[in-house]
Amino acid sequence: MVSKLLNRNCLTIYVKFYVELSNKPCETMPNLSTPEQANPALELSYSRSDWQQGYLSQPQEFDYEITDITGTIPPDIKGSLFRNGPGLLDIGGEYIHHPFDGDGMITAIAFQDGLAHLKSRFVKTEGYVTEQAAGKILYRGVFGTQKQGGWLTNIFDVKLKNIANTNIIYWGGKLLALWEAALPHRLDPQTLETLGLDTLDGILQPGEAFAAHPRIVEDRRGKRLINFAISPGISSKISIYELDQQGKLLQKQTRSVPGFSFIHDFVVTENYYIFFQNPVTFNPLPFALGIRGAGECVGFDATKPTKILLIPRSPDQPLRSLSTKAGFVFHHANAWEAEGKVYVDSICYESFPDVEPNSDFREIDFASIDPGQLWRFSLDLAQNQVDRQLLESRCCEFPALNPQNAGKSYRYLYLGAAAQPAGNAPLQQILKLDLATGAKQIWNAAPKGFVGEPIFVPHPQAEQEDQGWVLSLVYDADNHRSDLVILDAQNLSNPVARLHLKHHIPYGLHGSWVEEI
Repeated sequence: MVSKLLNRNCLTIYVKFYVELSNKPCETMPNLSTPEQANPALELSYSRSDWQQGYLSQPQEFDYEITDITGTIPPDIKGSLFRNGPGLLDIGGEYIHHPFDGDGMITAIAFQDGLAHLKSRFVKTEGYVTEQAAGKILYRGVFGTQKQGGWLTNIFDVKLKNIANTNIIYWGGKLLALWEAALPHRLDPQTLETLGLDTLDGILQPGEAFAAHPRIVEDRRGKRLINFAISPGISSKISIYELDQQGKLLQKQTRSVPGFSFIHDFVVTENYYIFFQNPVTFNPLPFALGIRGAGECVGFDATKPTKILLIPRSPDQPLRSLSTKAGFVFHHANAWEAEGKVYVDSICYESFPDVEPNSDFREIDFASIDPGQLWRFSLDLAQNQVDRQLLESRCCEFPALNPQNAGKSYRYLYLGAAAQPAGNAPLQQILKLDLATGAKQIWNAAPKGFVGEPIFVPHPQAEQEDQGWVLSLVYDADNHRSDLVILDAQNLSNPVARLHLKHHIPYGLHGSWVEEI
């Protein structure tokens, strides 16, 4: 799993990838570059020092009712928001090389009768417990974190710590903290206590992986959780799992695809699983020799196209592969089928910059990096043709929609976006797009606020697609704390409520809304 930057905010690119080296999967991250050379003609919407504070470690765990609230929590919001992300950016005072090497911290905010209660706990992985006892870094990180002692200490050490820091889902009665390259960790839904690694009742084998970006879809087959795992190499294997609501395996299939696969996310339609195979190369030798992290061994090849893989949900049907202009896709918004075509809405980057060794993610040069933008890919399967349409040019990431429309035609999309209309910058706005009319709404946290992933919560009596709320954790640099902002999904102009936490939560990754807890 490697990324250009954890919540780099606009390029929160999750270059989550694995390396098949000594049968140990690993992930990788994009370039963390030199100090920003800002365009003097461009007035920045943020200050670097404010943005950097959101990367300070949060070593404490919390358990309290949230009472400092601006506005009113809607009484119809019932359930829990779960969110995952790296809580520690240093171990024993020794900084990790990149946020995505940080140990996973789960934050849960439970809503009932207009009240909210927060709990936060670290996922007590084997690596977390061992390093906390030692007070120092004991594992290499896939994003470039190395053990002290130089390459002689790190050579041929490919044992990576399962940091359980990327996503969290509740399915089949289990609360699972996910990290791409290994088994999930099961947690107690009420206390967040770590219960240990989980094989999903034997669906997974010890040492196998379960990706950190599953999809939940409901169609003629019923409601299912669908996820995948990658075994990369000269020829990569993609294993896909479909689980029913009780967590039982309904279907598994494995397909081989030519070339190295560097994939974090995918989408599902009525008939297809869809993966974008990005045009990258990987040279594992510097990683094996202890010279570089895995992320520093990845290169983008602009001479080759991005391949779009359509794997039929019926295992007896052949895989389809289409090509489009070279680019890099980390996150998809949605996909659906209509009139003989397949449509995929994705956040796409022009390129994937090489990872520079000895870089400092806090000094990333935003201006030198291509922004993520929302594109629509129209796949004509009869003609083997792909058309691209730019839907949103503003720097954006973390697409979210009403979950009831996953895998179906939809109208409304919510994204974290930059406050600046052009170029790359941290995410400071929540953007709503009406994909039918082109209309836009914006809620702005700039200049002192930095937003995280938006989560859509449907209204329990919703009659319209956008009837509900959008929840997002926002880092408040003025007070060095985080707020949970609740927005009316139909009208973003003013927050319904802003819950002021007693502490800050470092910039995070993915989360989910659970009605049952």
